[in-house]
Amino acid sequence: MFVFRNYTIESLFDESVKFSGYGDISVLPDSDCYAWFYNAPIVFDAKRAVDEIAGIGDKLFMICEMIPSSKPFYIFSLENLFPLHICETDNRVAEAIAAINKKAIELSVQHHNVRLIDFGEFLSHHKPQDWMNWKFYFISQMVINPILVSDFKEWWGKKLASFTQVRKKCLVLDLDNTLWDGVLGEDGISGIKMSGDYPGNAFMYFQEGVMALANSGIIITVCSKNNEADVKELWERNPFIKIGPQQIAAYRINWNSKADNIRELAKELNIGLDSMVFVDDNPTERELVRQQLPMVSVPEFPQRPYELMNFYFKLVDEYFQTYRLTSEDQNKTEQYKANARRVLEQARFTDLTDFIKSLDIRIDIIAANEFNVPRIAQMTQKTNQFNLTTYRYTEADINTFIENGDYVYCISVRDKFGDNGITGAIIIKRDGNTADIDSLLLSCRILGKDIETAFVKTILNKLFSEGVTEIKATYIPTLKNGQVVEFYEKIGFQLQSEENGIKIYQLSMNKQFEVSELYTITIN
Repeated sequence: MFVFRNYTIESLFDESVKFSGYGDISVLPDSDCYAWFYNAPIVFDAKRAVDEIAGIGDKLFMICEMIPSSKPFYIFSLENLFPLHICETDNRVAEAIAAINKKAIELSVQHHNVRLIDFGEFLSHHKPQDWMNWKFYFISQMVINPILVSDFKEWWGKKLASFTQVRKKCLVLDLDNTLWDGVLGEDGISGIKMSGDYPGNAFMYFQEGVMALANSGIIITVCSKNNEADVKELWERNPFIKIGPQQIAAYRINWNSKADNIRELAKELNIGLDSMVFVDDNPTERELVRQQLPMVSVPEFPQRPYELMNFYFKLVDEYFQTYRLTSEDQNKTEQYKANARRVLEQARFTDLTDFIKSLDIRIDIIAANEFNVPRIAQMTQKTNQFNLTTYRYTEADINTFIENGDYVYCISVRDKFGDNGITGAIIIKRDGNTADIDSLLLSCRILGKDIETAFVKTILNKLFSEGVTEIKATYIPTLKNGQVVEFYEKIGFQLQSEENGIKIYQLSMNKQFEVSELYTITIN
C-alpha cells in the first residue's frame, strides 16, 4: 500500500506500507493499492484553514484520476484533530471539511475502486483530548497520539476485512432472556418483556438490531429449548415481537442438545458451521457449543439488559460488518425459505429429473457489468464448497479482468418457488483460440439440480462459437471443496497432470456440447 498524507502517520501502519512526502501527490506506480489519509490543517486562522482544505480537495480529485481503476483506493474522511472555536458561530472550517467529505462520498460512487473510510468513527471511540499528543506533534509532526496506535490497527484490520466481505453468514439465537426478558414457559406470553420500560425496552432495541442484520443479508435462525407450540403462539399473539417467522430462515425449538440442533440448522441451510455465530444468555449452553462445535463463534452474552446495545455493536463489529450490500444480501432470508420449500417439494418425487422439470428453472447468464461486479467479487470471497480454485478477488480485481478483455459471466437462477438471484460466476482468460478457466463457483443454494453443468456447457459453447477450441482448467483442493474434485472430468476434460492434489485439465473441442432441455437458458 502507498499512502498519501500531510502529517506523520507511519506508526499507524505496518512496515510494508510506503508513504508520500508531506503534501506530495506523486504516484508510486508499482503499488498494489493506495490510501488517502490527510488531516485538516492545524492552524489558528480559519480562512487559512479553509483555503488549505480546498487545496486538499483539489489534490484528492487529481489523485483519484491518476490511480489505476484496477487498484483499490481507500480514502479516509477528513477530520479536524484541532477543533478550535474562538467564535462559536464561525463554522467555516467545519463546512469546508463537510464539503470535502461529501465529494469523497461522490468519488466512492463514481469510481468502483474507491472505498471511503469514516475516520471519524474511529475518533468517536476516544476522548478528543486523547486524539493528539502535542509533544509528538512538535517533535515529529505526528498528529495521532501514539497511545491510539494499537486501537487504530485493530480497527483498520476490521475495515479491510469488511471490504473483502469476510463476514459470518448466520446468527443463531436463543429466545428466553436473549430476545426477551423472562422465560416463556413460566411467565407466559404476557409475562415476558420486550417493550415498554426497562428491561423490556433494551430487548426491543436488540430485536430491532437483529432485524437490521436480517435486512443486510445475515441469515437469522433460532435454537431454543422451549415448546414449539408456545413459541408459535407468541409469534401470532404478541404484538411487540420483531423477530418472528418473516425474519427467521430456519429454527429448532425443542429440548434437544443445542449443539445437535445447530448441526441440523447448518445442514438444512447448507452452510458451514464456521459461518455461524451462536448467541445465548446461558453460559452452560455457550460452553457446550464451544466444546462440541469449536468452529462456531460463541461471543459472551452480557449479564445485564442495559449492556445489550454495546454487545450488539460488538457483534456487528466482529462478525457482520460489510462495506456494501447487494440485492442478493437483502433478499437472503426469502431465498433460504424458498430453498426449504424446494427440499420439501423434492421429497414428493422419486425421480430427480421429474423434480427438476417440475421446478421450471430459468437460468440467465449475464456478462459482468457495473451492477453485478460487487456480487461477483462477493461470491469469490465467500463461496467455498463449489469453488474449483477458491481465488479471492476484490471488485477492482474483477474489473481488471474485464478491462483485459477476459470473459466474466455470472448466472441468475429462478424457479417456481422464487428468485435465487446471482448465484454463480465464471472467469475465463482468453488468448486467441485458447482459453483458461481461472475461476468457477456456484452458491450452495442452487446445488443438487445439475445447474452447474448446464452453465459451464453453455459458456463452453459460446467460446467454441467464437473460435476457441482449446480450454485449460484447474482444480485446487481446499478443506471444503472436495465435492467438485471430479467436476471437470464429468464435463469431459482430460486430466493432464496432478501434484499435491492440484489437477490440471485440458479440453479440445471439435463440436458444441448438448445442453439439457430441463432448463430455460438465456445468455447476454
